[in-house]
Amino acid sequence: MVWGTVLMGLYQAGETAFPIALGLIVEHTMRDRNLGSLGLSIAALAVIITTVSLSWRFGMRILQKANTTEAHRWRVRVAACGLQPVARDVDLKSGEVLTIATEDADQTADIIEVVPLLISSLVAVVVAALALGLADVRLGLLVIVGTVAILSILSVLSRRIGSSTQEQQARVARAGAKVADLITGLRPLHGFGGNHAAFRSYRKVSTEAKLQAITVAKVNGAYAGAALALNAVLAGAVTLTAGWLAFDGQIGIGELVMAVGLAQFIMEPLRLFSEMPKYVMIARASAARMALVLTAPPVSTPGPERPAAGGNLELDGVRYGTLRDLKFQVSAGEFVAIAAYRPREAADLASVLAGHVPPGAYEGAVRVGGRELADLSIEAVREHMLVNPYDGEIFAGTLRTNIDPSGTSRTVPEAVEASMLTDVVALHRDGLDHGVRDRGANLSGGQRQRLSLARALAADMDILVLHDPTTAVDAVTEQLIARNVAKLRRGRTTVVITSSPALLDAADRVLVLDDGAVTAEDTHRNLLATDEDYCLAVAR
Repeated sequence: MVWGTVLMGLYQAGETAFPIALGLIVEHTMRDRNLGSLGLSIAALAVIITTVSLSWRFGMRILQKANTTEAHRWRVRVAACGLQPVARDVDLKSGEVLTIATEDADQTADIIEVVPLLISSLVAVVVAALALGLADVRLGLLVIVGTVAILSILSVLSRRIGSSTQEQQARVARAGAKVADLITGLRPLHGFGGNHAAFRSYRKVSTEAKLQAITVAKVNGAYAGAALALNAVLAGAVTLTAGWLAFDGQIGIGELVMAVGLAQFIMEPLRLFSEMPKYVMIARASAARMALVLTAPPVSTPGPERPAAGGNLELDGVRYGTLRDLKFQVSAGEFVAIAAYRPREAADLASVLAGHVPPGAYEGAVRVGGRELADLSIEAVREHMLVNPYDGEIFAGTLRTNIDPSGTSRTVPEAVEASMLTDVVALHRDGLDHGVRDRGANLSGGQRQRLSLARALAADMDILVLHDPTTAVDAVTEQLIARNVAKLRRGRTTVVITSSPALLDAADRVLVLDDGAVTAEDTHRNLLATDEDYCLAVAR
């Protein structure tokens, strides 16, 4: 910003110097009529033009690079907040966060260019006022007083622009969030015929955004029109005053040429100078929206410790949501299935294990490798345990990049085979390099679920928690997946929250989760033989 400001200030000073130099050339040429002086003056003009050209070129290059770099930094920071494993207390949907990470980040970074242009425009106005003041004090005062008056009038309009723009950005973000929700739920919406109602809901939100955009456009139009009119009035006043002074003999012809030239030139820096407050207000509105994400305190502050070697997992007296004094322990290398009679209990358990619920929001303790989850660093938890949700996200790319996003897994073939994704790979000529559309739009529900499972298995974590990994596949495929997962994960701690008989049968033992607590514990087949409620809940 400093170097850009210096160069843009030099550019505006050179631009202002041009009509001043022309006035001096006319004055001295008419008085001295010397060809040497004329040649020297032309050389001076060449120097001014070269300075103007180079300072603009390099000044704008520096500022645009700085602007782009700053926008990139803001986008990364907002995205980093959105990707934090601990939730943040921000009342924004993912679509709104996306808008903040793109449009608002770009508009906030515009301040990198706005400030230097504002300062350089001020330099031009000051130089012009001083030059005109040397010719006649009244001309200099006219420029200064006129500039102050213009900015005072426009500052009132700029405040309206800021508030209107902030509201427009919020409504556009809400419309974007609505679109994201509709795309995510498009299949079920079609399934129960709710797509028309959803479309009407989006149309209402979009119409509100459109009307607000029209309001902003009206305010911007009024601002631009007022700025142009006021600048033209000031330029006309300077020109007429200089003409009257020259006619009265109080200034010379060269000073008149300078004054008329400056009156014409000063309209551009005045236009920039008067428009800058508008861009400042827009940047402030975007910055305020980014602050909602960036300054929101984290729900929990992760600790610095790391879990001990091994894969022990323990819940001790956990109370959260539907969970009531939940206690169980999974030893290192054990394959345990948890049969939850109520989906809400399974979801609450998965949320606690995934770290989506801060330690302060539940009672009891969750221990990973002998350490409480609250005492572990985020990196340590990520390296040690993975909780794969039943609705794992599928990204645009290829099958391979979805299974192994980091490109470092050594177990991709095994994960593909264990998740029974081999038929999907075999269907396409490109194999694992077959393209996947955004959200897996070109895959069926079962294929997306198996792809998500393959990604979880390829991570090869010490502790793997799977939440309903086979709800969208047929019974035969489910049976094969259960056997494959048990075989691939042998010797590694695995917890499956499921009601699938195949997975329950493949587990070393089954924990029955009912009314928020473990009410029974045995192998699947023993529970089928001895527990009627269990039999009714899981038998198909």
